[in-house]
Amino acid sequence: MPATPTAASHEASAPNLAAGPGRPTDAAPAGPHMPPYYALPVIATGSAVPPPATQVPVQPLLFEIAWEVCWQLGGIYTVIRSKAPQMTRIWGERYCLIGPYNAATADVEIEESQPTGPIAIAIERLRDMGIRCHYGHWLITGRPRVLLLEFGAALDRIGEFNYYLWKDHGIQAPNDQEVSNVISFGFLVGLFFQELCKVPNIQLPVLAQFHEWMGGLGCMRIKHLNLPVATVFTTHATLLGRYLCTDNPDFYSRLPWIDPDHAAGHYNIYARYSIERGATHTADVFTTVSDITGLEAEKLLGRRADVVTPNGLNLHKFAALHEFQNLHKDYKEAIHQFVAGHFFPSYNFDLDKTIYLFTSGRYEYRNKGMDVFIEALARLNHWLRAGGIPITVVAFIITKAPNKNINVDVLRNQSMFDELSKMCSNITEEMGKALLHSVSMGRLPERGDLMTEEATVRLKRGMHAWRTWKQPAIVTHDLWDDAGDPVLNQLRACKLFNDRHDPVKVVFHPDFVSATSPLLGLDYDQFVRGTHMGVFPSYYEPWGYTPAECVASGVPAVTSDLAGFGSYVQQNIQDPASKGLFIVGRRYASWDQACNQLTEILFNFCLKDRRSRIELRNRTERLSDYFDWSNLITHYNDAHKLAMQRKAGVTI
Repeated sequence: MPATPTAASHEASAPNLAAGPGRPTDAAPAGPHMPPYYALPVIATGSAVPPPATQVPVQPLLFEIAWEVCWQLGGIYTVIRSKAPQMTRIWGERYCLIGPYNAATADVEIEESQPTGPIAIAIERLRDMGIRCHYGHWLITGRPRVLLLEFGAALDRIGEFNYYLWKDHGIQAPNDQEVSNVISFGFLVGLFFQELCKVPNIQLPVLAQFHEWMGGLGCMRIKHLNLPVATVFTTHATLLGRYLCTDNPDFYSRLPWIDPDHAAGHYNIYARYSIERGATHTADVFTTVSDITGLEAEKLLGRRADVVTPNGLNLHKFAALHEFQNLHKDYKEAIHQFVAGHFFPSYNFDLDKTIYLFTSGRYEYRNKGMDVFIEALARLNHWLRAGGIPITVVAFIITKAPNKNINVDVLRNQSMFDELSKMCSNITEEMGKALLHSVSMGRLPERGDLMTEEATVRLKRGMHAWRTWKQPAIVTHDLWDDAGDPVLNQLRACKLFNDRHDPVKVVFHPDFVSATSPLLGLDYDQFVRGTHMGVFPSYYEPWGYTPAECVASGVPAVTSDLAGFGSYVQQNIQDPASKGLFIVGRRYASWDQACNQLTEILFNFCLKDRRSRIELRNRTERLSDYFDWSNLITHYNDAHKLAMQRKAGVTI
């Protein structure tokens, strides 16, 4: 384990570090424009806090700080973006997001404009120090205000930042570019709030909401500088949790005996972990997105969550009203086209008796429950064959995996199917004209009047070129590591080879679903609407947007009790299975038991007739309002109110 500090400082004053070779003794030199941090005056909070007897509601400025503001890297971007319209509706011009500036995405994410009010004064002071700031409105619904800080331009000060990270917080910075970027951004955020709080006549305290470890250093700076800023820190998934769960299939049973410091050193993420832990303890209010993550954070970060802030959806994106059944039909037809192109060169089956299942998400094989899904498909295949049930199941596994290109045979089959489709359309048009001509002359046409010999030859040639002796591929792309890919290896071990006699077929699509793709030709949300069920039996899932998105689209979904979403559903929705939300118990069940549970859910779903599936989709879609941000935003409101009360004893 590297020689790093054993704990981050969570107090307002600097730790009393013993003198030694690793202890900085002299102030780091300041750059030509920005004064050193120790030279900036600390703002006292006492004058801004009214005495308890005269407490009155205040209207503070609210800032939301995250690394993925205007920069899509993962799930936090979805959370922030979907929540922003509701926050803007509540807070108006008092709401502003802060994130790092990324030149590659900023032009399409933000419309720059001139700042106003106290923010304008603070930004001007930052610019006077040589800090590059970009202010404007995020180009999303609600057009919230946004401030982007150029952390890269400040990296020439990284030596100074690292000095104060060690001096003020007891954290030793590694030689790591990602960590350096986060440190630079965190110090700039801290400086912004310090300048903001010096603006004359600004209503104090200010309120700041921080997300994840990459935004957490700013929260630590606010605490250290004793600024009149009420802080909330939200972790969506602990760093250690992701690493430990990937390596340890018994993560939750072993959680009480894990040594967080040792584990962080083992995975070489001690600095990241220390920033996350420091933000957790310095924030006035600490929140997690689920009870499951709360248990994890209490052990790994050492603080119980004050408020649970579940993630919601912006249902305007999914709104289809009475049309969602028609959309399902339209997009299912597009999936039919792909399935026909993929399977029918080898053999065919009845598409009207075909069930489309899918799973998707980050390629975390065990964490996302892909292993359970594949094993359940193998058992379902056996059950359907043994029962002689005339149903075909096509299961899609959609995740981004390293690949070279689309498989040549897969692409050829889809191209040939498109040619056949065009040929049939042309012949159909010709037959329509011939039919009209014959009927207009007062006689019913003979077969030879409709189908010319030339058209018959074209069709026969097309059918001959179309057929192949090869078995349909189980993966649509050529992977870089075909032999070592865990999904492919399990499909092979379970003998899911798309044999003509198997009722369960699989399509592993190791890439994003996009309308520009030559395969499916659908965007992800369109693809979801066209399927019959989403399956997400996750083992590690702090929240889980994918089943929630299924619900919003009127698509039944499977989740687990170890997913934040599944846990929330269990606690708040009575009899979720009757409403199209099925929960696999994984917290106290063995892997084999979880597989059996999922197999039973899928088998019972396959036995439903079309009318029953339509009724279930209707009940699922009606449930979606429950997960809209208009309802779930109250949890964030509670966290903000609690932070203001703890910081200054005032209410908002």
